[in-house]
Amino acid sequence: MARKRSRVLVVDDEAAMREVLQARLERWGHEVAMASSVGEAARAMSRFDPDVVVSDLVLPDGTGLDLLRAHLRSNRRFVIVTAYGTVDTAVEAMKGGAAEFLTKPIDYGVLRQLLDDHDAALAEPEEEDDDDLLVGSVPAMREVKRQIAAVGPSMTSVMVVGESGTGKELVARAIHAASRRADGPFIAVNAAAVPASIAEGELLGYERGAFTGATQARAGLFEQASGGTLFLDEITEMSPELQPKLLRVLEERMVRRLGSEAEVPCDVRFIAATNRSPRRAVESGRLREDLYHRICVFRIDLPPLRNRSEDIPALARHLLTQLAKREGVPVPEIHPRAMRRLQHHRYPGNVRELRNLLERAMVLAHGDVIQRDDILIHDSGTHTPPVVTDGITLPSGVTAADAERILIVETLKRVGNNKAEAARRLGLDVKTIRNKLKLFET
Repeated sequence: MARKRSRVLVVDDEAAMREVLQARLERWGHEVAMASSVGEAARAMSRFDPDVVVSDLVLPDGTGLDLLRAHLRSNRRFVIVTAYGTVDTAVEAMKGGAAEFLTKPIDYGVLRQLLDDHDAALAEPEEEDDDDLLVGSVPAMREVKRQIAAVGPSMTSVMVVGESGTGKELVARAIHAASRRADGPFIAVNAAAVPASIAEGELLGYERGAFTGATQARAGLFEQASGGTLFLDEITEMSPELQPKLLRVLEERMVRRLGSEAEVPCDVRFIAATNRSPRRAVESGRLREDLYHRICVFRIDLPPLRNRSEDIPALARHLLTQLAKREGVPVPEIHPRAMRRLQHHRYPGNVRELRNLLERAMVLAHGDVIQRDDILIHDSGTHTPPVVTDGITLPSGVTAADAERILIVETLKRVGNNKAEAARRLGLDVKTIRNKLKLFET
């Protein structure tokens, strides 16, 4: 099945630039709409509902940053393009939530890679069914399956706790699928990925004129999820100012948009997730205790992959089947020595890391069997020699934790603190970069 291509809105007041971008994007398989101003783009947002917005910075009636502030949402990415590239403007764009800041002439290779990455994210729910996490038979996984089956049919709020990459969203989707709301919408949002300045409008919605740039009314995520499930990942990263408003919605089952006095019913099943200890988050002030008790009615703890090595053979074959289907190739076999290498790894990135290792191995493998040397794990030995990556030197004997910190921090310095670019260079996702940086600060 062909991968879904994102819808792209191009916003530029130069007709020639719009036409060039449209031709390239359509050649890459994207559906394209165009606008020449902030006003036109705002109207196109509701009509076309783009997944990605590629906007010039300077427009006749405003800026691309105005569009970003008014229309950013969790599953929409912005690319700000300008001939006047400055560090200050780029930083403002990144703080506002832009996925990328590009200068003219556009590097189309970078743009295409960014769109491909977004397409892959759009495709994940279709390519990875809810059984991805549930492959395995260790006692902890049998308990997770039992809990999903038990809580699924109810309206009970659920807290899913587990390390990054263990599959918290997949559990939330499995709960939704097991519920009486399975035919309703499943809306997922990462609290850590939504800038605090727009988070309230994103969750609760807003009326026209509620703030500068609110040129039309917009339903928030609670309204969008009506009749279904709202999944809020990284709940402990939500701003303290927004937490009491979330608590009020959950307790009263009513939503009031920004700029409105009217309240509308909120018919939503709520699931939250965190990669922190919820109790420690309460003790440190990251999470309100009353909100914690409201959402943690039923808790599901996901085991890290390092604690379920017996499941790795079945999980690896499952993931390889998915990857082979996506690429349209036969499913490769895994040599026993390669499988042992997989089972002996500690997996700080959990299932997501295993999937990345297998995808890389499929590219490297010669023939239809993945060999041990195709599994590129560099920390499996007791001694790690000095490593040089793009000029970043790791001293001999450095711990894995310190090596990780050095690589991430130094890579961010080299790309001007652009987390999206650093994530691409390191083979991580942006959420992992943000979480690691928070961990380094503690």
